[in-house]
Amino acid sequence: MPTVDFNRTLTVPAGETAVWSTITDVATVAGWVSIVGQVEELDHLASYRAVLSDRMGPFKLGAELSLKVTQLSPPQRIGFTAEGEDRQIGSRIKVQALMALLPVGEETMVEVQGSYEVTGRVATLGASMIRTKGEKILDEFFTALAHAFE
Repeated sequence: MPTVDFNRTLTVPAGETAVWSTITDVATVAGWVSIVGQVEELDHLASYRAVLSDRMGPFKLGAELSLKVTQLSPPQRIGFTAEGEDRQIGSRIKVQALMALLPVGEETMVEVQGSYEVTGRVATLGASMIRTKGEKILDEFFTALAHAFE
């Protein structure tokens, strides 16, 4: 499967310090996305371990991810990479993303851009199914982010 790029923005009614505090609370953000299982903080704002669990077609995915913060400029920017695999079904996932917080008066625009790639047996299901799942994950994140500041 080729790499899929994404770019989404949302303006929330809160200052960047409050938004930064929320988006860097890993337990909170992990709860926003249904496929994220357990998350372990190895080094605050530096490295984490997480498990993704989901069903895609006939496959039950259980990938262990290693997450590394690659850029950090509080409270405006955080970038990360996540890589992992499900050895049982022979599939790998790689994500890289950058989140920027831009003050807009008393609000904050949150922009997330990045890419993901899924390879191996799950990728045989087709790019459209994987893109649909990727869009669902982004929808969950941005919906929860909006609700966090209502």
